[in-house]
Amino acid sequence: MKKIILATLSLFTFYTIQAQEVAATPEYIKMLTSKWTGERLDDGRPKVSDALLQRLKKIRIEEAWGYLRNKGFNNQHEGNWQIIHPNDVMTGRVLTTQYMPLRPDYQQVIKKQGGLEKRDTIGGSNSWPIEILKPGDVYVADGYGRIVDGTLIGSNLGNAIYANSKNGVIFDGGIRDLGGLLDIEGFNGWYRGEDPSYLQQEMLTSINMPIRIGRTTVLPGDVVLANRHGTIFIPAHLVDELVISSEFVALQDEFGFQRLREKKYLAGQIDTRWTNEIKDDFKDWLQKYPDNKLPMTRQELNDYLKVKDF
Repeated sequence: MKKIILATLSLFTFYTIQAQEVAATPEYIKMLTSKWTGERLDDGRPKVSDALLQRLKKIRIEEAWGYLRNKGFNNQHEGNWQIIHPNDVMTGRVLTTQYMPLRPDYQQVIKKQGGLEKRDTIGGSNSWPIEILKPGDVYVADGYGRIVDGTLIGSNLGNAIYANSKNGVIFDGGIRDLGGLLDIEGFNGWYRGEDPSYLQQEMLTSINMPIRIGRTTVLPGDVVLANRHGTIFIPAHLVDELVISSEFVALQDEFGFQRLREKKYLAGQIDTRWTNEIKDDFKDWLQKYPDNKLPMTRQELNDYLKVKDF
């Protein structure tokens, strides 16, 4: 009986200690993303390949949204952003951070724990996520929409972010020194507003924990697709299938538009479930499609057609 009590107390102590950490442990992240079976980063986040991230840049938000809705993920899109470079597209592996309104006693606990985790306690804790960014990461922060006295970065931190990630940020909150951020070549950001104030009434509370961005739920290791039409957060284990499915839909659209211009079919025939005649025409059209212009490899396309019911 004593052994059972001791084991229970040890387990309780373990989870209590875990809950006090600022950053999620690799074990916790692996639990959150247990459906991912591929390579992982040192912190436990899924490492979706760079090649797949590049292909994702060509996917439309609507196509990604539709795929996720069909899989039961109904709360993964957020819009109404201000964007540093609105004509650019950004994809990457998500590193999450949560901020809350400043509360001095809680801030002291966070700073003390940050010290135990070997984090820099001399500067502001808003530098902590930046220090652990890896190439291909996107820094995603829940700043609860605050702008005044809640600006999460200016040009100094923006340069540090880009130096580590070669990517950008998505902030449900504010930024400062937009002029300086515009000068960082390759850097981009989605944010709620800008203000000259610096961060003084807001504090970091967690890194790589689940967060809320607007009407979305975001997990560390998600993959984000961000463009002028919004941001969509994709579970890592669905990215591969989402990309090829969306690429296939784009080919269907291209075929349909071409046949409508040629007046071979009526709009009603293309805009509904296709007949066997149209399906056969599409498959023949695909066979003649130049390999070097396909969004996927010919083998990937052939494999997809074997299981695709359209």
